[in-house]
Amino acid sequence: MYRRILLKLSGEALMGRQAYGIDDGILAALSEEVRDVGSLGVQIALVVGGGNIFRGIQTSREYGIDRASADYMGMLATVINSLALQERLERDGVMTRVLSAIEMRSIAEPYIRRRALRHLEKGRVVIFAAGTGNPYFTTDTAAALRAMEINAEAILKATRVDGVYDKDPLVHKKARKFKELTYIDVLQRNLKVMDATAISLCMDNNLPIIVFDLAKRGNIRRVVLGEKIGTVVRGGR
Repeated sequence: MYRRILLKLSGEALMGRQAYGIDDGILAALSEEVRDVGSLGVQIALVVGGGNIFRGIQTSREYGIDRASADYMGMLATVINSLALQERLERDGVMTRVLSAIEMRSIAEPYIRRRALRHLEKGRVVIFAAGTGNPYFTTDTAAALRAMEINAEAILKATRVDGVYDKDPLVHKKARKFKELTYIDVLQRNLKVMDATAISLCMDNNLPIIVFDLAKRGNIRRVVLGEKIGTVVRGGR
């Protein structure tokens, strides 16, 4: 169903059951899924957060670090995660390129839109690091922006739960799951799918968002093949 996708991962998704850092088992499972989906001829881009290592806005509030400085520190955490993903994917035979919004030529290519498109066309998995390169913007917004720039057909938002609920299903047993939502639904109900800036970008460009459970093996392939899993966020019904 989709030939070019952007997969958005939270940094916390890489922790597994750990309290901090990166779980190699999670990386291995993710690498296997990405390789499998790539074998279908799907072009894949990735954006990963850095919350498993450092949270800019939280640290700014708790320790009084200037917000812009804290956000830059968070961007560097996304670079660490991106390099870890690259290492694992290439160990499994998947060709990748890390493109960073903050220039650091010794470890990653600078982000250039045409270069990213060329890598995708050559079958490489492109990992976008360092968010947008600007403070005050989340990796959700970076994912929406990059998805638009590369003409992705959908954003796949991988989470710890199997879709979008009216309440946190890990806390509330009677939380209700939505199979489909509009962008306006998400904004009006303040549902924690992606931040408001990211949702508005997707709405303006009619880019669907599919929210699904990363922990269940084969889910990325199922989404790409058009199976109805998780929650789909799109335009008016």
